[in-house]
Amino acid sequence: QVQLVESGGGSVETGGSLRLSCVGSGLSFSSECVGWFRQSPKKEREGIAGINSHGWTKYIESVKGRFTISRDNAKNTTYLQMNDLKTEGSAMYYCAATPYSRCTNLLEKNDYDSWGQGTQVTVTS
Repeated sequence: QVQLVESGGGSVETGGSLRLSCVGSGLSFSSECVGWFRQSPKKEREGIAGINSHGWTKYIESVKGRFTISRDNAKNTTYLQMNDLKTEGSAMYYCAATPYSRCTNLLEKNDYDSWGQGTQVTVTS
């Protein structure tokens, strides 16, 4: 029972940066696995970065070295720092959470049961 709100999306040129934020309320965010997903009209929802309660992280290969997921448990907030953005990164970005006991794959959307409303990221050339 976690409510999530994303923010930080917007329009940026290729090579630019954005930092997305996901604020959780309800149950303790610190006990949850948290993932960032993206979805566009051309591609189904996919997990791009995840972090568990111990701080362990996982990324899809295409964003390694450019994106960083982190969390501030005192603020019940998870961040996704996105650097060197590319046009293929244009999508609706969603934050998701699931209890640690149900977190078997940080990038598997079907493992998550709480979702935010999404924040739009548009990368222009």
